[in-house]
Amino acid sequence: MRVIAGSARGMPLTAPRGRATRPITDRVKETLFGILGECVPDACMVDLYAGSGAIGIEALSRGAATVDFVEHASQALTALRANLDRTRLGADARVHPGEVEAFLSAGGRGPWDLAVLDPPYELSAIVAPLRGLLPHMVPGATVVLKHFWRTEMPEVEGLVNDRQRRFGETMLTFFTVEGT
Repeated sequence: MRVIAGSARGMPLTAPRGRATRPITDRVKETLFGILGECVPDACMVDLYAGSGAIGIEALSRGAATVDFVEHASQALTALRANLDRTRLGADARVHPGEVEAFLSAGGRGPWDLAVLDPPYELSAIVAPLRGLLPHMVPGATVVLKHFWRTEMPEVEGLVNDRQRRFGETMLTFFTVEGT
């Protein structure tokens, strides 16, 4: 696992041991950022269920203004902080230890232009985090959900499902936040 492009290009990233975290593959990450394109530079982003931080770190490397990382697993937090140190991108990052829903209901931060959610595949309750995220997003913002390909995508008021891309068992669903 490595940073693909930008100021930290080629830097290796560590992931926590065990099966609790599913690091994003370079192929999926390349496609994700290829689709996001010009949404990334200068974006205020939130990386929910951040794991090792690979997605948010890639965004920082590609010019995102700030990234809020939310993760509750201690091993993942250790890897995330080590990856921020290694890439020297920590100045524009804020790490929030804890559960995603608690972070969002406590006011979170924001407003964000871009959000990526990578919940555990066994976590089928994705509507609550999506609803909790909406008040913190700017109108027209992009929300990306990484999930198991067989997970039924619920309709969430305020989000428009724009596209999906499948990679084996992984699906990326792209939403736009409604509003003017």
